[in-house]
Amino acid sequence: MKSSQPYDAIVIGGGLVGLSTAYHLVDGGAKTLLIDRADRGRATDAGAGILAPQAKTQEPETWLNFALQAVAYYPDLIARLEEEQAGDTGYGRCGKLLVAVTDEDIPAFEEVTNQILDRQARRGVMGTEAISRISPAEAKSMFPPLANIQRALYLPDAARVDGRLLSAALRRAAEQRGLAVQPGDVESLDIQGGRVKGVRASTGDRYGADIVVIAGGAWSQSFGEQLGIQIPVSPQRGQIVHVKMPNADTGAWPIISVHTGHYILCFPDGRIVLGATRETGSGFDARTTVEGVHEVLTVGLRVAPGLAPAQIWEIRVGLRPLSQDGMPVVGPATTVDGVFLATGHGPTGLQLGPFSGLVVAELALGRQLSADIAPFSIRRFLDHGS
Repeated sequence: MKSSQPYDAIVIGGGLVGLSTAYHLVDGGAKTLLIDRADRGRATDAGAGILAPQAKTQEPETWLNFALQAVAYYPDLIARLEEEQAGDTGYGRCGKLLVAVTDEDIPAFEEVTNQILDRQARRGVMGTEAISRISPAEAKSMFPPLANIQRALYLPDAARVDGRLLSAALRRAAEQRGLAVQPGDVESLDIQGGRVKGVRASTGDRYGADIVVIAGGAWSQSFGEQLGIQIPVSPQRGQIVHVKMPNADTGAWPIISVHTGHYILCFPDGRIVLGATRETGSGFDARTTVEGVHEVLTVGLRVAPGLAPAQIWEIRVGLRPLSQDGMPVVGPATTVDGVFLATGHGPTGLQLGPFSGLVVAELALGRQLSADIAPFSIRRFLDHGS
């Protein structure tokens, strides 16, 4: 077994959360190794990248507070990556429309809309501009393929990001700062006397470090047994269809969403993303299915029949790391000193991931935290005997 020169920190998992953690660790001066198995179906590679926490009505206030901070952090991070010439990220403010397509949609639309507007009245404007109702005609002028809808709510501060591009930019920037990247699989943690001393790879190599961050997405649970805890995160499959309308000015079109949770998201190159299924209990089965693609296209064309001539470009599948209670699992592992968890972001990994990486890096390095992550501790499951 070969043993490497010790690192300050090791990050397991090269999705967006892991890359953000690694980027912020090296930015904080830590000699860092990222070990990435590049699993098929990694959520980052498939996610749509909608940044609009104001539209969420089912999540608790603790999630909303963190998500608002996470989205507010994006412009600073993107500006830094641009300064470092790390490449395009696909980030841009585009706004979002919540719509009711038919009369049957109106009750659910009104319930969600009233919750959003009531919260805005209670908390104030959560961004730079107020959320407001607009006319169906105004909505259609913003998004020409839209159906003749009945109602619309406009969220002007909503933004988008391309998960693959952002991940690549973070990796380039981190490597420029000295991040080491090792492809492969971590077989076990090296634990001595109740604290971590590094990891052992499936090749037999040992990598030393006093800090290890587990950011393995839906695969993070595999380290629970060795840590003596259950990491209650499991895969939720999402199927997403990308189409192309090369002659349309799609970069200016807003995100479209309906009360079922389905969405349409556009990028400037004529690419339009229709999503997504939420298949809880899918296991690690990263396949596209007829049923899933049918669901996405049926809802998409119901909302925006003008997309019918678009060319199908790609179908992506992501296995979202969904926690038992739907909230992120971020913080110390609690049973072994030096081990930190950064997983469980479910369908909001692109929204929360960069900021989660920042806070986990701050925690690991003993810095002042940019956010309160106590509500996301693994302790909430241990304390309830889960």
